[in-house]
Amino acid sequence: MIESFRSRFNASFTPEKYQALLDDIASDFQYKPTFRIAETPFFIPKSLGKQILQASQEVIDFIKRPDFKELTQRSVELNTSVPNEDEHTQFLAIDFGICEENGQLIPKLIEVQGFPSIFNFQFNLFRKYLTHYPFLAELSPYPQGVNESIYLDLLKEVVFGNYSAEEVVLLEIEPEKQNTKIDFYYAKKDLGIQIECVTEVIKVGRQLFYVNAAGVKVRIRRIYNRVIFDELDLRKDLKLAFSFEEELDVEWAGHPNWYTRISKFILPYLRGDYFIETKLLSELEVIPDDLENYVLKPLFSFSGAGVVFHVKKEDVEAVKDKDLFILQKKVHYAPVVESPDGKVKVEVRILCLWPEKDQSPTIVGNLVRLSRGEMIGVKFNKDKDWVGGSIGLFEK
Repeated sequence: MIESFRSRFNASFTPEKYQALLDDIASDFQYKPTFRIAETPFFIPKSLGKQILQASQEVIDFIKRPDFKELTQRSVELNTSVPNEDEHTQFLAIDFGICEENGQLIPKLIEVQGFPSIFNFQFNLFRKYLTHYPFLAELSPYPQGVNESIYLDLLKEVVFGNYSAEEVVLLEIEPEKQNTKIDFYYAKKDLGIQIECVTEVIKVGRQLFYVNAAGVKVRIRRIYNRVIFDELDLRKDLKLAFSFEEELDVEWAGHPNWYTRISKFILPYLRGDYFIETKLLSELEVIPDDLENYVLKPLFSFSGAGVVFHVKKEDVEAVKDKDLFILQKKVHYAPVVESPDGKVKVEVRILCLWPEKDQSPTIVGNLVRLSRGEMIGVKFNKDKDWVGGSIGLFEK
């Protein structure tokens, strides 16, 4: 994209240097991430960067609407409702496909999540790229006004609130088995946070506890929530001492209700140059004749589960809970990253943090996924190179 940096990077790239990058990451915890890390960052020119940030702001403006909770209440009713919801989400992940329209590149909103992404891994991934490609210091993964220090300070503020690290836990379902485990390791290193499985939490009255390394029972005052209810609902084998639906004397860093409020549920409401035509199935008057131009998606699935890419009329007709599915116009990702053997498609996830006291979220960084397949995602990119997770670098 930024041709000078693309040429410079590709000229300095070797398979051995890429392996050294992977080994460097693996050496931090003697653990190799289970997802593929891409060979290259994505170099974002000023014009495209400006569009991405403008599109993100339009999403943020919608979420800040005074009637946002009223508009999205149905999403909570359709899912598990957790008590003591706060005023606004504390995390935002806004996904854009880099597309072509009328011969010009443009970001198109794919999805929004009111849920944490891999903030700590991305923080460290840029450092790793810098180690092996020092000239990348001329670019930045942070928007103007944000730097490494601000990023980490805001993350700590959101995760810990007014509590000490000992009183806060990162909560997940069997964290040692999660694909995002590398992010948990970096969170423990960067933040000093305790990582706990939902089955290890102890409940006494309305209070929750964990047992620390010294065998002492410690009160949990705040939860950095990484639990996805889709997965929890499927895990009937898990025995929990508490329920997310009961009144508990605990704060949330990322209240679970925001996962459903800020989701594909809001896509049909969004209008503008950066947004894709999206219809709730329950509001679809006529099934389009050109279904090959659409994708069928469940509203509340995670990591692409349940998405039908090659939609047929019978797929739409077979959906029983039409309130829970959308039909979204396909976008055409533009292959923009020049690899040694062809161009690669890109999706950019903008990462935002929103401390409770702030009037608005702050865009702090990003995550990038590179793809050669029909869709972004592991199953569409098996046995391919120059694909996987990476980071976007803006012109300063």
